[in-house]
Amino acid sequence: MIQVKVDFSKSNILLLPLSGMALFVLLYIIAAINYPGGSWAFIDQNGFSFWHNYLCDLLDEYAINGELNTARFFARAALAVLCISLILLWYHLPKLFSAKSINRTVMWLAGLLSLVITLFLASGTHDLIVRIAGFFGVIGLFTAVIELYKGHFYGLMIFGLFCLTIFFVNYYIYETSIYIEVLPLIQKITFISFIIWFVLLGVSLYRSLK
Repeated sequence: MIQVKVDFSKSNILLLPLSGMALFVLLYIIAAINYPGGSWAFIDQNGFSFWHNYLCDLLDEYAINGELNTARFFARAALAVLCISLILLWYHLPKLFSAKSINRTVMWLAGLLSLVITLFLASGTHDLIVRIAGFFGVIGLFTAVIELYKGHFYGLMIFGLFCLTIFFVNYYIYETSIYIEVLPLIQKITFISFIIWFVLLGVSLYRSLK
């Protein structure tokens, strides 16, 4: 009988979040392909529009055009995969920094809280979840940027500041409706930026523990 030995070392565990983020992208592409249609700009449009639909549109039970949303299964699976992957990454993130501090603890707790709350984004309380998760997320991101600066990860720090800035732009438009017509595009730019940043964090953490 052949026995397969799996290496569950700390560094190899960090390959799971990276794989999870790749799976998230794949599942969301499948969800977009299966979206029946409709956006808040054009209710009768066919399928998913990169320019007019929000990513969250794929999570709802019914598409904006009124049809049953067959994409929701893939989108909800993608959200779960992403959040669990990032929870695993953020759980281990303090290991990237050598010095223990209150700021590092706040970063860890706030980030985990934000990600756990985001898991409930498809629960029917979208706006409330966005605001609560966003509150803890900003704290987690800001304290992470501080830790990256202290740890001399200047490239990651600058990218983190960019992500934080574009997040605020996204949230400002969301709350004020100023330039709301470009928010679907800005949301996707924000999401892609964060995914890249999380991947880079994961790679840096993997290398530091290898």
